[in-house]
Amino acid sequence: MTVLFQPSSNKIPGLLATLVVLAGLGAVFIVSYWFSPRHTDVGYQPIQPVSYSHKLHAGIMGMDCRYCHQSVEDSPHATVPDTATCMNCHAKVLPESTLLQPVRDSAKTGESIPWVKVHMLPDYAYFSHQIHVRAGVGCATCHGRIDQMEIVRQAEPLSMGWCLECHRAPEKYLRPADQITNMSYVPDPAVGARIKEEKKLNPPTHCSACHR
Repeated sequence: MTVLFQPSSNKIPGLLATLVVLAGLGAVFIVSYWFSPRHTDVGYQPIQPVSYSHKLHAGIMGMDCRYCHQSVEDSPHATVPDTATCMNCHAKVLPESTLLQPVRDSAKTGESIPWVKVHMLPDYAYFSHQIHVRAGVGCATCHGRIDQMEIVRQAEPLSMGWCLECHRAPEKYLRPADQITNMSYVPDPAVGARIKEEKKLNPPTHCSACHR
């Protein structure tokens, strides 16, 4: 009688099962690591309709973030400045620049400049700039060194895990109120602990805090 399969072939199903499990684990690792916001979102840098340099305005010229993002202390949204804010300066500064033609057109027609949003959160996640700024979280903590960027890019993943790192140990990130827009300020955990105690801060880590 001819033997079609050798005894060693009995190992094949086990090997196949092992390979399937390893392939599944590998796929999970690849998706969880390389498909995370740290790899898919960090570095996002869209080209804007107007060549606005934060490095020039916030860095070299030292303009305070709140001059343009006026509602950041009083509203959940930082908001993009309206054209009138730009024209406060550029009615006199470089009034004939071709790069600023979209700004002048917007001022004449009343149509908003179609800025491209850089830092985007999903609709199911609630975030308030007002709460964080008043607590003592600086602009650079979430947005990076904006004052060194010619074109704004996303510097942090803005993921749930990243947010929870701060909520679980806020003293590592808090700063005095007068340092909120200071891009070069390095948070001191000792100072942060004092601010946390003074303001009685207890950042929530439960789901309904952000998923409302």
